[in-house]
Amino acid sequence: MASRPLEVVLVGENPTRLWGISVDERVARIAAAQKLAIGEQPVGEGAALLVDRSFVFDPAWLREIAAHPGDGLTQGDRIALAHCRNEQERREAAAAMAAAAAPAATTLKLRRHEQGGTQLNAELRKREQPFLMILEPASVRTAERASYFGAYKGVTDLLTKYLWPEWALVLTRLAARLGITPNAVTAIGALLCVVTTFLFWRGDYWIGMATALGFMVLDTVDGKLARCTITSSKWGNIFDHGIDLIHPPFWWYAWGAGLAAYGRPLDTRAFAAAIAVIILGYVVQRVIEGAFMRLYGMHIHVWRKVDSDFRLITARRNPNMVILLVSLLLGRPDLGLIAVAIWTMVSCLFHLVRLVQAVRVRAGGGEIRSWLG
Repeated sequence: MASRPLEVVLVGENPTRLWGISVDERVARIAAAQKLAIGEQPVGEGAALLVDRSFVFDPAWLREIAAHPGDGLTQGDRIALAHCRNEQERREAAAAMAAAAAPAATTLKLRRHEQGGTQLNAELRKREQPFLMILEPASVRTAERASYFGAYKGVTDLLTKYLWPEWALVLTRLAARLGITPNAVTAIGALLCVVTTFLFWRGDYWIGMATALGFMVLDTVDGKLARCTITSSKWGNIFDHGIDLIHPPFWWYAWGAGLAAYGRPLDTRAFAAAIAVIILGYVVQRVIEGAFMRLYGMHIHVWRKVDSDFRLITARRNPNMVILLVSLLLGRPDLGLIAVAIWTMVSCLFHLVRLVQAVRVRAGGGEIRSWLG
């Protein structure tokens, strides 16, 4: 007989909303994503994970405390979450939460959030301490900011990491307030992606750069909105990642095709060679990344720190767009396409060498582990 899922029970009251969502709805979404049930009675027989509505926290904390029966997470002297093993611990934790005070006595093992301690988030490729804070009207913007950056990937390209986090935060807040879904954001981005391809094809590079910028920012917003509002879905991931995977070769080909209209055409052989190198290199890099994931169960970009550093500039869409922007500023978009081809070869070679090195390490009895570890 299958065991019953652990019940998550909320204690207290809190009308404050985060990302336009009530505390109850947010916790329910987190619990559902982690296959936990929602209970109603704080005190009762058996185990339960009690949550104080006064607090807001990273979803990672619910998963962490759920995995450790008898543990409680505190901020100050107050218990925010507690995985109670029996009725007595439920009574103790519920009373402390209701009184907004430290428990008079408890057999729970209390873990203080202030003491630090990081967790590995393999999905987001980073190691950090998940956030936990009191949720009240005055702290909503701070809590949303903590939630947003908690949902941000640690290993990514330089534009996503450094240039537009603040822009995307504003747009994520706006989308949440207006009730715009992540899939709707992805759809708007997809439209901009198609428009960009058309503009590049016509040689309207500056306007195309503007629409490309809009698409690239929205490509950050949709994922952050889904994680912050706890509305990630299988279809949404397929929609988003499918567009990300398919569109870059079309952009590069359109850029090359638009050179004639711009007045800087490449001869037929040079154009064909550049596009062949870019597309073949793009496919090979994806194959290498997939092979590394299949062999070692993690992204190639998080093996060693050098791999994470190289991910900032490797020949993916955003770094390539920086190359093309510089070439456009210099009035030589033709040389930009050639530079993208060369950088694609360099990046492909780098990743191929790293894959071979990993295979040799494993063959020699070594362990392939992420430096984030």
